Amino acid sequence: MRKVLGVVAAGMLFACGSQGGSTGTPEAPSAALPAEGLSLGVTEALTQGTFTGGGTEAVFSSRQVEPGVYRIELRFHGKMLRALLDGENGVSTLDGFAEATGQDMQWQEEDRQVVAVLSAALNAELPSGDAATPEAKYLRRAVSLWVQHPDTVAMQRTVMGEQGRGYTMLCSYAKCNGKNTGSCGSSYNWYAYAKHDCSKGGFDAAINQQLAQLGDHGTCDGDEFYMSNNAWVCGEPDHWSRPKVMGNCFGRCGGGCGGDTQYTLDATNHDGCVRNGHVLVSGYCDDQFVSASDDELFAPNCY
Repeated sequence: MRKVLGVVAAGMLFACGSQGGSTGTPEAPSAALPAEGLSLGVTEALTQGTFTGGGTEAVFSSRQVEPGVYRIELRFHGKMLRALLDGENGVSTLDGFAEATGQDMQWQEEDRQVVAVLSAALNAELPSGDAATPEAKYLRRAVSLWVQHPDTVAMQRTVMGEQGRGYTMLCSYAKCNGKNTGSCGSSYNWYAYAKHDCSKGGFDAAINQQLAQLGDHGTCDGDEFYMSNNAWVCGEPDHWSRPKVMGNCFGRCGGGCGGDTQYTLDATNHDGCVRNGHVLVSGYCDDQFVSASDDELFAPNCY
């Protein structure tokens, strides 16, 4: 498997690194913006469309270029985000660059806002989970991954995923009270521990660990619910010693509760970093983000 993955990855790096025009590349955003909102077209082997909002137009496409291999492209603000994914072998290459110069893309806050709103629109409009076509599913997953991309992680990189090696599923911990969704009542199913390392200590430091109930079992306007004085509070416990936490789809790949239901070890640890005193694009959480990238792109849905 390793030898096969290496050969496929080498070919993908060439394909993703090139700016040359190719069939299925979305056209540049138009000068005259259409009405705001998502315009989406889904046909055999192709999902494409535009999203317009706040004076910006993003143009995207996801196309099967050969059996089981998909090319995803997103253009906005004169920039191109591109991914080539081999779903069967669990290999992908990602890239982002300025279209005019070919230089590596530099994230601006306005860029991240555009991609975040597009991601939310795709989650709302595309069929959820495995009901989506492969083109739509990989588009949704790639855009969600780009939303979370830290400034300090290279845009051009190869991501490989293989269950048991690249990612570890935690589907059973996403259930409580015998259910995948809904209130846990008083019956929790704790995972020990969501953890990270940072300037405050290593993975074994109790303040860098959280006792987590994974899954879709409550939402609030903060990062999560945490237990304080025997009551659930909405917010973020900043490096407390092993607090109990839950909510907002803790442990799920992607930002919050997206269109897929992948609960994995690396995604849990990423949440355990960005929801424990660090922001989404914190450099302290880079290693968790990189580790969780293959989970988001390739891990199967839990339900």
